[in-house]
Amino acid sequence: MGEPGTSVRQSVPAELSSFIGRERELSRTATLLATARLVTLAGPAGIGKTRLAVRTVRTLGRSRGTDVVWADMVGVPRGGGAALERALVRRLDGREALLVLDGCEQLGAEAGPLVSALLVRLPRLRILATSQRAVGPAGEALLAVPPLAVPPLSVPPSAAPDAAPGPALPSAASVAEVAGYEAVRLYEVRARGADPSFELTERNAGAVAALCRALDGIPGALELAAGRAHRHTPAEALRLLTADPLEFLAGGAGRAGGADALRTCSLAPPDERLLWDRLSVFAGSFDRDAVVEVCGFPPLGPRRAAEALERITPALLEDAAHPGRHRLPLSVRALAARRLALAPDGDGATVARRHRERCRATAERAARLWRSGAQREARALAVAELPELRAAMDPLAPAGPGGALEIAVPLWFLWSPCGLVTEGRRHLERALALHPAPRPARALWLAAWLVARSGAAESADPLLVEAWTAAVQEGEDACVAYLAYLRGLVALWRDRPWEAAAEFREALELLPAEPEFGPGPEALRAALTMALAHTDPASVPVEDGPPDGPVDLWARSWTGYAHALVQRREGRPAMARAELLRALEVQLLLGDGLGQALSAELLAELEADAGCYEESARLLGAVSGTRPASACLPRAERVLRARMDPEAFRTAFAEGARTPLRALLPEL
Repeated sequence: MGEPGTSVRQSVPAELSSFIGRERELSRTATLLATARLVTLAGPAGIGKTRLAVRTVRTLGRSRGTDVVWADMVGVPRGGGAALERALVRRLDGREALLVLDGCEQLGAEAGPLVSALLVRLPRLRILATSQRAVGPAGEALLAVPPLAVPPLSVPPSAAPDAAPGPALPSAASVAEVAGYEAVRLYEVRARGADPSFELTERNAGAVAALCRALDGIPGALELAAGRAHRHTPAEALRLLTADPLEFLAGGAGRAGGADALRTCSLAPPDERLLWDRLSVFAGSFDRDAVVEVCGFPPLGPRRAAEALERITPALLEDAAHPGRHRLPLSVRALAARRLALAPDGDGATVARRHRERCRATAERAARLWRSGAQREARALAVAELPELRAAMDPLAPAGPGGALEIAVPLWFLWSPCGLVTEGRRHLERALALHPAPRPARALWLAAWLVARSGAAESADPLLVEAWTAAVQEGEDACVAYLAYLRGLVALWRDRPWEAAAEFREALELLPAEPEFGPGPEALRAALTMALAHTDPASVPVEDGPPDGPVDLWARSWTGYAHALVQRREGRPAMARAELLRALEVQLLLGDGLGQALSAELLAELEADAGCYEESARLLGAVSGTRPASACLPRAERVLRARMDPEAFRTAFAEGARTPLRALLPEL
């Protein structure tokens, strides 16, 4: 062309690899090009924009005979937009053609004026652009290129009892569960190219799925990882990636490694570069309000932070589970975090402090929602912010163990009623281990509850003693009440309902009318109702219509369980089943594993009463992993072992253990 730094050719670049997935995006791109003069394929580095453009123009060339000219922006020097414009105008003047401008983010602020000028000067031209950001002219049709579909966690993080704060731990998965996902298919094909003996097996399927999730389903990053399959197993690759993402991704061909992350940040204007760095404080996804609150301080400011976020949004990954939220690709976040750590004037410390303060306020807001009866909303808020809350509960952070407990304690409902018992216990124990004496009563009470709930009731005794002493010294009447409540729960699990009833009565007497934290009066009354259903069914209160004020759904599910106990004892199995199904609907919604276990076990008793022994055994199997280990053997299991052939019981029980509880309850 005679212009230095330009790379314009009539031919379309060869496809570097086979095209996996993207059929929907391919169709949409072709449709948009039929009506719009400017279509931009937008997305982060390595997402597959160039390959989608190649596939699109090849398809159009075959079907419509489209005249295509390809211009690669990587070779255009800074300030070279004017030279490229002149070259393209000379080349395309008078032609009806499709111009592909690949990598427009390389031009920075020059991209918009270049495209506008070409569209004006070449009226018969259509443009297909690829870019990490919107190009900008009016009439631009922007198509976000999504990552490849990745396998979900076998148990969603919002419900998994062992959800870990780490980014990409492998979980059990079978080949059948993961093989159909686009990201896994791509990894498998590329890994076989690097190591012909590679196969997706039952042993490595979980690690492959976790690696695909960790790499965000970005094709370029997946190919880079798969290209090392001859050196690292998927599990080894996952460990290396988790330890140092930039080191693992460095040196790869294409645009998914650390070098391209550096270009993404360095080519951006100052406001955007600063925002990239500050966004690295987010462990998961974020929305506009979070960015403004955490990152919007001088020299950026709230308004400029929001504007910069809008400009860089095409280069972010959308959080499919939470519309309106985005996250940084792994390589960009790792590089930005390194830059933030080296930032002058304590910028990193300020971002971290603002992030932790937002997490503390979020935890308290979620707790208020729970107390007000908006328990679905409380759970949804906590789950959406869980990656951030986990990061803020690090007791080694500048806020120390006290700061970690300020977040962990208000989230008591997430740890027990919503099923994240093991994770909550881990956060509490780590912070308490580093907390100087005297340790706070509320945290000790919650730790004791989670230890007992985990099945180690005896291990909770030292915490109970220390918590009672601390609560008395601090004047924490609510905490003293909750300790009695916990003692009552343990007694109930051990089939000592008379002892449990006494503890629950004491708890209700001690609890303030409006406690600042914890389960609240309705939950304690529900616990007493459960104990009375065993000891004095005639005294179980009967509800006369909807209650006044907010409804504690979690507590009401336990009350329904207690009523089902009474109905069964009084020979009304249909009414008992209806009560249990209503309770289970809430318990499944909230993720209350203990509630699901006890309700399903009572359902199993009803099935055994009716002679449906296999159905009963399957129900027991479905909840076998969620009941407290210290609890007595379910009554239904004692009945079934006495009445069923041992092999038949084991077979039905094992089948239930492989089946989600909801699948055994067609009424829900």
